[in-house]
Amino acid sequence: MNNSGKRLSTPTILLIAGGVIAALVAVVAVVAVNRNSDKTASSGTPETSASPWTAPSTSRRSAPQANGQLPPFTPTEHLGSDCQYPPSTDPASKPVNPPRTGKVPTDPAQVSVSMVTDQGNVGLQLTNNQSPCTVNSFVSLAQQGFFDDTQCHRLTTSPSLSVLQCGDPKGTGAGGPGYQFANEYPTDQFPPYDSVLNQPVVYPRGTLAMANAGPGTNGSQFFMVYQDSQLPPQYTIFGTIQDDGLAMLDKVAAAGVKGGGDDGSPATKVTITSVRLD
Repeated sequence: MNNSGKRLSTPTILLIAGGVIAALVAVVAVVAVNRNSDKTASSGTPETSASPWTAPSTSRRSAPQANGQLPPFTPTEHLGSDCQYPPSTDPASKPVNPPRTGKVPTDPAQVSVSMVTDQGNVGLQLTNNQSPCTVNSFVSLAQQGFFDDTQCHRLTTSPSLSVLQCGDPKGTGAGGPGYQFANEYPTDQFPPYDSVLNQPVVYPRGTLAMANAGPGTNGSQFFMVYQDSQLPPQYTIFGTIQDDGLAMLDKVAAAGVKGGGDDGSPATKVTITSVRLD
């Protein structure tokens, strides 16, 4: 999800035509972050520096792709045992401390979060049992007020990609927390470099996922899926969106993209005022 800034910034997102990726430019756009900050920057060029991504065990066999669906979740051997958040190429766009490193709990399985925006409330259920390092980062940022008073900078309304991208304090798609971290579910369900990782699967309506510019470039930018969307399984899913949030997303999507088209700033401005644990 790249569009304008971190993970989902400006890009050429993965243009999926008729359910097939017409172009998986560099690092799929939907979350291709900006090279500057969060990995999905608005400039659109993904980071080229060494990635901290830790590949899953090569002994893991590829999960079968059932009609383009996400693979069933199977805990990896080292799930949540060594979460690392090395510095990214660009400094934090807002003062913030990196989350704790090392082993993080996978219990409770779900963490409830309330996101308040000027367009309505968004209830989130974070899947701590599937993507604990990602949840650990998101919760840390939320507790430090990193998302407060930030604008959701990108709306995509194409038939195959329907998402609202947020999490950049700059509101441009080029901002981030000054650190990056590895992919988790569903990427970790496959051996590294498996060709299946480049084949689109359905990210269903109500999915909360990280934007990025390639493996190991996750930061603070995330996207919310309001209609089933097709993406390669390279964007970490770390939660689901409750009904109140989906109603807000539907309203924003109905207003379309500013200036027309199907990818750009939402015509209805969305500002996150707070993100807090319930």
